[in-house]
Amino acid sequence: MNSNKGNILIVDDTLENLQLLSHTLSEQGYKVRGAAKGQMAIRTARSSPPDLILLDIKMPEMDGYEVCERLKADEQTRDVPVIFISALDEVIDKVRAFQVGGVDYITKPFHVEEVLARIEHQLMIQRLSTQLQEKQNQLQEQNKQLHKEIQERQKAEQAAAAANQAKSEFLANMSHELRTPLNAILGFTQLMNRNSQLTAEQREFLEIINGSGEHLLELIDDILDLSKIEAGLIDLNQKSFDLYRLLDNIEDLFQIQTEQKNLDFIVIVSPNVPQYIRTDEQKLRSCLLNLLSNAIKFTNYGGVTLTVDKSKKSESSLQFSVNDTGLGIAPEEIDTLFDAFVQTSAGRATAGGTGLGLAITKNFVELMGGEIRVSSVLGEGTTFQFTIKLSEADLSQVTSQPRQRVIGLEPGREMYRILVVDDTKANRLLLIKLLEPLSFEVREATNGLEGLTIWESWQPHLVFMDTRMPVMSGLEAIRQIRAKEKALIDCWDTARYTEESISSNSQFRQATIIIVVTASVFEEKRGEILATGADDLVHKPFSEEIIFEKISQHLEVLYLYENLHQSITAPRKFNAGRKQDSFFLNKLAEMPPDWIASLYQAANTLREETVLELIEQIPETSAPLAEALNDLANDFRFDEIVRLAQSVMDSLNSSR
Repeated sequence: MNSNKGNILIVDDTLENLQLLSHTLSEQGYKVRGAAKGQMAIRTARSSPPDLILLDIKMPEMDGYEVCERLKADEQTRDVPVIFISALDEVIDKVRAFQVGGVDYITKPFHVEEVLARIEHQLMIQRLSTQLQEKQNQLQEQNKQLHKEIQERQKAEQAAAAANQAKSEFLANMSHELRTPLNAILGFTQLMNRNSQLTAEQREFLEIINGSGEHLLELIDDILDLSKIEAGLIDLNQKSFDLYRLLDNIEDLFQIQTEQKNLDFIVIVSPNVPQYIRTDEQKLRSCLLNLLSNAIKFTNYGGVTLTVDKSKKSESSLQFSVNDTGLGIAPEEIDTLFDAFVQTSAGRATAGGTGLGLAITKNFVELMGGEIRVSSVLGEGTTFQFTIKLSEADLSQVTSQPRQRVIGLEPGREMYRILVVDDTKANRLLLIKLLEPLSFEVREATNGLEGLTIWESWQPHLVFMDTRMPVMSGLEAIRQIRAKEKALIDCWDTARYTEESISSNSQFRQATIIIVVTASVFEEKRGEILATGADDLVHKPFSEEIIFEKISQHLEVLYLYENLHQSITAPRKFNAGRKQDSFFLNKLAEMPPDWIASLYQAANTLREETVLELIEQIPETSAPLAEALNDLANDFRFDEIVRLAQSVMDSLNSSR
């Protein structure tokens, strides 16, 4: 017998029909129950609803129509399909059967095959209907769940947007609050440095103050850089520069730190690396400083090596490698190493840093057209490698100009009126003390409204306008100034003013130059500021060179200058690179022992000419040795020559 194909209730008061259908359907695999009266059929169906009901019409006490109506009225049995089986063959009987809820009608005498086919058909419809309903229920449930997830996501997005807005507002405020006092610190050190009567010690102190302020500014910029990267505000500022000078300055910068920790610090530059390149010098410097600072920070013995070479993958790329013998990085920390605000366990243990350096470095490297990768062995050391796109330098832009300082205006020039609007007294005083000695006529205002009033009565040629101020902001003051200028021009266009009035108001003919001076790098973007009517933008803290340059650019002012002594020494030439000890020891071992001893004595007594003469005696077959020793001599690294010669002599003595 087949497995149960469905539960069927047969309702018929004729016993023979009931037995025939029960037997036939049972043989076909259906589970069958029977009822001879309508009331019994209703109770049976309610107690255990069947999959289908075969219902006779003519029955005592309650006919099939009434039975069907009651079944359809009951929530438990309303969905059970009912097939009428009756000897009634009139159309009206069939119509009524469908009206009370029947799904099919079979006329007696019937064929068993027909009954089976109609039953299977209705059960198939019922199964499909059930499946469809289940699918609909699933879809409704999924839809509810999706709607809930969408609502939760919207809430999360709103929360993230609010947090991001709060972060931006905090960073904008922090930028303003920190840069404003820094502007005074750095600005007044520049002003004091203009005093020719300062002693050497006082100038040294000023340089320390200025250097510390610049360092603090760099730390602030590190925090702000990442947010500017996220906001898409970072651009590539390419220029041509001397790479050797940059590397030399970096080597000097870290020399003291490495000596204090008793570490070796070596910079190796391949001979094929050009001296002049074109890229963003500040971003490249920032990348190298970040990586070298980390390397020195996490290295307690051994050393740190910076290697620069042409990329093996592409001749149009430079590769920088920073290798250390420090603590190393655990494998599970490598994947998140370049994420913002993430520090390694070693970094957390030192309780230093913000976790932003590597994230900023990665973004800067990618901005310069390269990529960065890291390899490390825990307890043995780490190597960071990054590439940048190599562009040919414009040598005319690399040539350094003599350092000059503005000391006055060319004689015979117009007396220029300059208005300084800033709510911070130190910032106003800085600009006033910078401009008044040069014979500029300067007035000051503490907020936008006061500045607007002075502008109307005094008509300055140029206004330095702060943005964040009480009473009236700088941007609103700019809008009102431009609106008043436009209204006056419109009056002229409509000929309201006589020739005399135009002449008497000649100071209005030229629009005032307005330069915004802001400490914020987030709240006000350059495009938005210029859209208010400003002519230019200067960020605090600013240098005196920037201020004088902007005045000259917009007012066509000509200055008198004094030349300053160059404080930067000539860069070390890295074009031959610095060789490894193994190179020197192998090559020196090929030279005669007497020559090695003479080289040792000459270098140890700092006899430069004798060292160079001995190097000239090296045969052509050992030209790389001569070139490498010349580099050490030119760098005055006689201590290195002494160390290498001593090692070779010790090795020769021990082998005898």
